[in-house]
Amino acid sequence: MQGEIITGLDVGSTAIRIVVGHKPSSIGETEEKIRIIGVAEAPSQGLSKGVVTSIEDATSSISHCLEKAERITGVPIERVWVGISGAHIISQESKGVIAVSRASGEIKEDDVERAIEAARTVVTPPNYKILHVIPRGFTVDEQGGIKDPVGMTGVRLEVDAQIIQGLSSQIKNLTKCVYRTGLEIEDLVLSILATSEAILTPRQKELGVALANIGGAITNLIVFEEGDILQSAVLPIGSEHITSDIAIGLRVSIDLAEKIKLEYGSAISKDIGKKDEIDLKELGNNSEEGTVSRKYVAEIIEARVEEIFEKIDSELKKINRSGLLPAGMVLTGGGANLPGIIDIAKKKLRLPSCLGCPVEIIKAIDKINDPAFSTALGLVIWGGQSQLQKKGRFEKVFSHLKGFDKASGRIKKWFKSLIP
Repeated sequence: MQGEIITGLDVGSTAIRIVVGHKPSSIGETEEKIRIIGVAEAPSQGLSKGVVTSIEDATSSISHCLEKAERITGVPIERVWVGISGAHIISQESKGVIAVSRASGEIKEDDVERAIEAARTVVTPPNYKILHVIPRGFTVDEQGGIKDPVGMTGVRLEVDAQIIQGLSSQIKNLTKCVYRTGLEIEDLVLSILATSEAILTPRQKELGVALANIGGAITNLIVFEEGDILQSAVLPIGSEHITSDIAIGLRVSIDLAEKIKLEYGSAISKDIGKKDEIDLKELGNNSEEGTVSRKYVAEIIEARVEEIFEKIDSELKKINRSGLLPAGMVLTGGGANLPGIIDIAKKKLRLPSCLGCPVEIIKAIDKINDPAFSTALGLVIWGGQSQLQKKGRFEKVFSHLKGFDKASGRIKKWFKSLIP
C-alpha cells in the first residue's frame, strides 16, 4: 500500500479505541485528505478516570485492541499517536520574549520557534512535564493581536502561549503500557485537543465554540474563540455515573443497568408516558425479574445529565462565556449518543448545541461516525498535519540545496569556459 499509515490510539477508562488512516503518496485531489481504512475497539481494564491503575491489565487491553485493528486492516501497526487525558492535566499561561536576530529586522520561522521556546521556560510544578506549548497570539514591537508574524519587520517579538502539562509519573505509566505492546509512540497529544481537530471547523473556532467529550469516567472540555484556546478542563464525571445511578435507583446489577441505559435510556423524561415499562427478562438477564418504569429511568438519567451540563456551565462562567458562544456547544464521546442529550444541553447552557461529526476525512467505514471514536480519529488527523509540517520544513532545506546545485553548476560551466 503506497503512502503513509497513521494510527491514533485512544486509551479510555471504559474502552480502548484505535483508528487507522492512510494518506496517499500520489499527488492529486486527495493529497490532503486521509482515508480511514480500519477501526477497532476493546474493553478497557487497568484504567480509571484517564489514569493507569494496573500496567499489566492496561497493556493487555491495548494489545487486544491492536490485534483486532491489525486483523481488520491487514496492515502491521508499528507507530501510534497516543491521546492523554485525566484530572492530572493542568494548563497555565506563559509569555516568551526575544530580539529578532536579523539586521534587516525581518521575522523568520526560526525567530518564532525561539519565542515559543522562551515561553516553554516557565516554572513547572514539581513532577510535571510539558505536553504542549500552544501560541495564542504574537506581539511585534508593541503591536499585538498578530496571528502569524513570519515576514513582518520588527526588533522585539513576544508570544502569549498556553502551556499544557501532565504529571510525569502518569505520562510514564501510560507510555510504558504502550511500549510493552511493541508499539513506538510518535507523540503524546492532549485528547480533547486532538478531538477538536476532527470535529471543529476553523470557522467555529473563530466565532467561539465549546467542545465537550463525554467519556465513561470523565468529561473533557475545551473552549475556542478567535481561533485560540480560551479554556480547557477535565470534569470528573461521565456516562459511567449515569449507569451507577440507574443501578442504585432500580437496585439492579451494574451490567443490567448498562443494558437498560443503552437500549431504553433517554435524557428527557417528559416525553415518556407513565405506563411505559421495561421487562427485565427481555434484556437477557434471568437473575432479574419484573418490570421497571421507563419514565423513572429517564428521570434518573436526566438528573445526572443536567449535573454534567451545570459543571460545564460553571467552567464557562470562569471565562465569562456562559451563554455567549455564537458557534455553541458541540458534543462528542460515547456519552453523547444518549437520546435527548442535545435538548438538555440547549436548555442548561442556553447555547446552540449539536452532535459532533468528523470533518476533513474520507470515510468508507460507517463506524467512524460514532462520537465515541472522535478522539482516535482526531489523533490520526493530528498525526497527518504534524507529518505535513515536518515535510514542509524538509522541503525548505531541500529547496536551498537545489539552489546550491544550480550555483555549483554555473561555477563548473565558468571553469570549463576557461579551459582551452
